[in-house]
Amino acid sequence: MEKDMTTTTKSMVSLPELFSQTTVAILDCIQAAKAVVTQTENFKKFSNFMEKITLILKDLSKSNVDDSESLRNGLDIVNLEIKVVNQLALECGSRNKSYLLINCRKILKQLENSTKEISRALNRIPLARLDDLRIINKITRLCKDMVEAEYTASVMEITVLEMIESCLQERNVDRCYANDLFVLIAKRVGVPDENLAMKKELEEFKAEIQESKLGISMAESRRMEQIVELLEMADVMTSYEEKAKRYENERDSLGTQPLQALQSFYCPITMDVMVDPVEISSGRTFERSAIERWFADGHKDCPSTSIQLDSLVLQPNRTLRQTIEEWKYRNKMITIVSIKPKLQSNDEHEVLQSLCELQDLCRERELHCEWVTFEGYIPILSGLLSAKNREVRTQALAILCNLAKDSHDNKERIAKEDDALKSIVRSLARQIKESKLALELLLQLSRSSVVRDVIGTIQGCIFLVVNMLNSDDAQASRDSKVLLDNLSFLDNNVIEMAKANFFKPLLHLLSSDDVRFLMAKTLSEIDLTDHHKLSLVKDGGALGPLLQLLSHEDLGMKTVAVKALQNLSSLPQNGLQMIKEGAVGPLFEILYCHSLSSPSLREQVAVVIMHLAKSTNSPAADDEKISLLESVSWSSSGSEIRAKLRQLPAVQVLVQLCEVTNQMVRVRASAVKFFYCLTIDGDDISFQDHVGQRCIDTLLKIIKSPTDEEEAAAAMGIISNLPKDLQITQWLLDSGALDIIIFAFITGRNRNALSKEHGIEDAVRALCRFTVSTNKECQKKVAETGVILELTKLLVSGTPLTKQYAAVSLKQFSESSTAMSQPLKKTRAFICCFAASETGCQVHRGICTVESSFCILEANAVEPLVRMLEEGHFGAAEASLDALLTLIDNERLQNGCKVLDQVNAIPPIIKLLSSTSTKLQEKALGALERIFRLPEMKQRYATLAQMPIVDITQRGSSGMKSMAAKVLAQLNVLGEQSSYF
Repeated sequence: MEKDMTTTTKSMVSLPELFSQTTVAILDCIQAAKAVVTQTENFKKFSNFMEKITLILKDLSKSNVDDSESLRNGLDIVNLEIKVVNQLALECGSRNKSYLLINCRKILKQLENSTKEISRALNRIPLARLDDLRIINKITRLCKDMVEAEYTASVMEITVLEMIESCLQERNVDRCYANDLFVLIAKRVGVPDENLAMKKELEEFKAEIQESKLGISMAESRRMEQIVELLEMADVMTSYEEKAKRYENERDSLGTQPLQALQSFYCPITMDVMVDPVEISSGRTFERSAIERWFADGHKDCPSTSIQLDSLVLQPNRTLRQTIEEWKYRNKMITIVSIKPKLQSNDEHEVLQSLCELQDLCRERELHCEWVTFEGYIPILSGLLSAKNREVRTQALAILCNLAKDSHDNKERIAKEDDALKSIVRSLARQIKESKLALELLLQLSRSSVVRDVIGTIQGCIFLVVNMLNSDDAQASRDSKVLLDNLSFLDNNVIEMAKANFFKPLLHLLSSDDVRFLMAKTLSEIDLTDHHKLSLVKDGGALGPLLQLLSHEDLGMKTVAVKALQNLSSLPQNGLQMIKEGAVGPLFEILYCHSLSSPSLREQVAVVIMHLAKSTNSPAADDEKISLLESVSWSSSGSEIRAKLRQLPAVQVLVQLCEVTNQMVRVRASAVKFFYCLTIDGDDISFQDHVGQRCIDTLLKIIKSPTDEEEAAAAMGIISNLPKDLQITQWLLDSGALDIIIFAFITGRNRNALSKEHGIEDAVRALCRFTVSTNKECQKKVAETGVILELTKLLVSGTPLTKQYAAVSLKQFSESSTAMSQPLKKTRAFICCFAASETGCQVHRGICTVESSFCILEANAVEPLVRMLEEGHFGAAEASLDALLTLIDNERLQNGCKVLDQVNAIPPIIKLLSSTSTKLQEKALGALERIFRLPEMKQRYATLAQMPIVDITQRGSSGMKSMAAKVLAQLNVLGEQSSYF
């Protein structure tokens, strides 16, 4: 039959087509394997093998492999096994998860068999005639890996299967065992640990078995039925009433007296009742751990008879174990019934002893907790929470914790008992052991949505829980946090927490559209200590949401936000923070909003603004106004506000305040800071009419002898932003500004007075007005101070802006270098052979020094300037490029290009052609147009530059396209007369 099939295949399908069909089948199988809901890792391992096979088939289709019967038979087997695994994957993606779990060994066996069959099929490929050793090695290695491949179940899956097999073998298990098994299955397949969900899973499992009965043997069918019978013993299939009735019937059939243990129950070695009895070859039974120790000590005889054993194999004594379990089961139930009347005794000692015994039983087994519930212990235990004896209350709390732990029904039963919750809350305020148990019980109860809604209504509950957040006991602190999180689902609880000074949930809800009005209202109404006011603003993040509400369309929202800000702003630190975060602008908008018909709201806004004014902590009204105005100018809409202020006589007033005497130093400091703010984006005309010699003298005195670092920084900022007017420059020179700027900020003689980086930036920027090439006398004065070398250092160590301004000054100096360079002395002919000729500057060809000709080569500034081209800051890159280009102006082109080439500056300039800054692109293109006038430069860098320049011709502006075309013509890419661009 196989031969006929092979012959048909060979005659109808070409080998490449057969490879293609097999590859498609494999890819379909891989896709199906991705959708499985079980054994995902094992299917992934199989898929990895299959992906490698597709690569081999691809290689084979391109090779000289023989079209043999053996090869075709192998491919047929591969296709057959792929079909089997594909079907398996489809079933594992659609069938009931519990059914798949119980059959996982069968699934893994099929995967393993198919893997090995496919490996054997690959071995049929005739490798002897293949020329490609790489393909041969791939196939050989893959076949070996697939033969050795193992597919394993997870630890949890193995545990489930072992429990099932143990149950089916012993055929006598209790309901608790069935419960444990069902919970384990539910956990493995991802079913919630809830009765309805687990019941639904069991029904689906049963339906799956009914559907599969036709395809399985009778023995397998019977096994599945036994598993169903086992799982149906679990409590998930029974209502509380049915379980309680079953318990009562069982309890009533047992009698009232516990049975004594039989002698056979005791281990002859330990003399304790056995837990895991095993039989040895002598026929005697012992506790497993005890007999294992006996054998481990070197004994080969029976501990009871001293007979030498012919085997050390241990055989579980399941019958005895089951008998012991039944005896324990009966006696525990009788014990639980017998304890109940003792708890109602007047003898405190008897009550305590009984509670301890009951607690041990509850901890021992979950089933015992159910029996305690069925016996009606919850009302008795709840009543004991009001006992005078602390130990009685503590034990009662501990038992209730056990009963509530995994039972939503018990949580509700405890909560429904008269005064039970009140008693638990009272225990929160008692000694730590009792309060921790009360907290743990409340935490358990809060996991029920029904009970959670009630807990927060108990007087003092939330207050006490909040207090326990700061407990020295770490566990109590953690439990308090979780309990508060659980209770914060109710808005009223969140409000109570805020009243108890726990604001985290309120701050979280303050950003929620649904309840932020209520939360803001709460924040406006509660009495806050200064500590909590500061905490809410500094650490809690309350300002952001409240400031957003100031701009809300709804008047009610604005009102509660203003009230809350009024409450918080009474603390000066908060007032300052509100100013920094831009509260002033929105407040003024409300204050002057003529369409807002709410005088009371305006009054509240005025109070907030008054608080903010006081927060500036200044003795004079002028100082308060300046601080507030400064805050407005730095707000989100600051640029518009600054523009408005410059149109008003604000500059004139500020200049006057900047000139005040030392008796009003705080007012002056505020005025200087605000004035600096206005100079940032102002035009020259705004300041030119108001800034005079006196104002400049005052600003320079502040810089020279600072009492306030921020004021000194602001003064330097003003100096750097002043208009580049000749008169102002002369005033600055007359006032000694040059020395103050250089020595106070550049050389660092007074750095401690102003260490902030932006102070250095402003100083270097201010220096630029004194280094312009049109004023060589001024340049000389600056150069004589040694500042050029300091500027060179800043090219390395400064901020991007500092580097930019330093490069601007160096560029301006360099523009004067040719004129300032001293010509070389001519050597007389008759002594030329005896004296060494004097060497001039590489670029300027004369005698250059830093101080006399301002030469940037002598200052060693060229290499730092080149590095700046690649640092990513557009302003700094442009300034450094401008400085470097002064070396190739006019007649300096030949010499300057050589210097740029030596320091490897030309590749970074080429890179600037790809910058996102159009201005940088244009300057770099202009520089290259000059550089490529030299044949040696063109020959060296044409290849590197060609593609970026071509890109500009395609994407650049019209002006840049024209320049790019000119450079391409220089590079012989376009003809000289080309008008393409």
